[in-house]
Amino acid sequence: MKRILVVEDEQSMREMLVILLNKDGLEVRSAGSRAEAAASLRQGPVDLVLTDVKLPDGDGLEILRHVKAASPGTAVVVMTAYGTTEMAVAARKLGAESYILKPFDVDELRIVVRDALANRSLREENVRLKREVGQAYGLDRVIGVSDAMASLFEMVRAIAPTSSTVLITGESGTGKELVARAIHGLSGRPDGPFVSINCGALPDTLLESELFGHVKGAFTDAHQSKKGLFEAANGGTLFLDEVGETSLAMQVKLLRALQERRIRRVGGTDESEVDVRVIAATNAPLEELVKQKRFREDLFYRLQVIPIHTPPLRERREDIPLLAEHFTARFARQMGKRVAKVSEEAVTLLQAFPWPGNVRQLENVIERAVALETTEAVLPERLPDSVRQPERSEALPAIGDGFSLDSYLLSIEARLLAEALQRSQGDRTEAARLLGVSARSLRYLVQKHGRGRQELAE
Repeated sequence: MKRILVVEDEQSMREMLVILLNKDGLEVRSAGSRAEAAASLRQGPVDLVLTDVKLPDGDGLEILRHVKAASPGTAVVVMTAYGTTEMAVAARKLGAESYILKPFDVDELRIVVRDALANRSLREENVRLKREVGQAYGLDRVIGVSDAMASLFEMVRAIAPTSSTVLITGESGTGKELVARAIHGLSGRPDGPFVSINCGALPDTLLESELFGHVKGAFTDAHQSKKGLFEAANGGTLFLDEVGETSLAMQVKLLRALQERRIRRVGGTDESEVDVRVIAATNAPLEELVKQKRFREDLFYRLQVIPIHTPPLRERREDIPLLAEHFTARFARQMGKRVAKVSEEAVTLLQAFPWPGNVRQLENVIERAVALETTEAVLPERLPDSVRQPERSEALPAIGDGFSLDSYLLSIEARLLAEALQRSQGDRTEAARLLGVSARSLRYLVQKHGRGRQELAE
């Protein structure tokens, strides 16, 4: 129920307004002076103040000033029998939603109050949506507490305010587009459009038209002119996903657009300038493609002004409990289920799995588990067989750049712990016996491999 404060010194008028607005389903407070209005506002916020200008203890415009200073979102409607243009201008400059003259028509007053409340609701919704957009496209959606993710967050915050081109590398499913959206959301152009395209999903002819647009008659089905994504992203960010899949011919056109910041529609002769920040992403090793003459070296260096790497999930296992809890809460909310957490045994299994599909694969596994779960916690038996019973005969990893012996040994330790808990059906005494360790050592191992969730709770 919307709350209104009526400030009117004439008692009969004040009582009439209270009765009238109550009939319209509004909660109405009343005051006969500035002092009474101030006391009423101290009792709690209101959605709208309907105030007379002439009050026994001062100017009603002072109430307007006070309300707008204390609560800018509160709507104020000023009413007076001393209507002048100057008074109307003064009230509107101070932030009044509307202005009505006495004597007024009752229906007119109702319309003014209704419109003022509707406008306030629209402003609140706009603020809420902007806040949600900021959260959705900021770092809030990129989840992680590991050192690798902390470094990634630091890099994103550092480069977001610039206009430099960014190249995001990483395996499929590591969240490259989320990182691109975070850069856009934290940039100096967050209100501009964020336009994305998967370059590997389209043939050259269609990709060129999508990126640069075309003029009417440029090809058989070009029945009208169409602007491309470079133009659509003007003032914002263009995200080129899987840029390594583009042909050499398309790479030439991309290079020119990046260098000149000018584009020409397919079939056209005129060029137009575009103000676009380009963020590209690839899961292919572009350096290798350059050596193989499958990717232009000049375009590679043009894209890689600022390189960012998204680490695979197996290199940040401490983030798995946090991600699993996040996905569980989201899918439980979407499905209307009471699943509130992931059991400790299930977390151990999740941390032991190598996740070749990275975060995207983990998300799918949790969605399936929540859909099947009938208790308040995701249990190990709701996880797929591939996660509960990982292959024991695994080839040794290639040793070289990026290899970490500590990380590899930790993954083996986590996997053996998960298998012991699985075979013992959660009996920790039996799991300790299977592993040949003490009960105390087993407790340490469980805490060690579940520390991401514990640190979040702390």
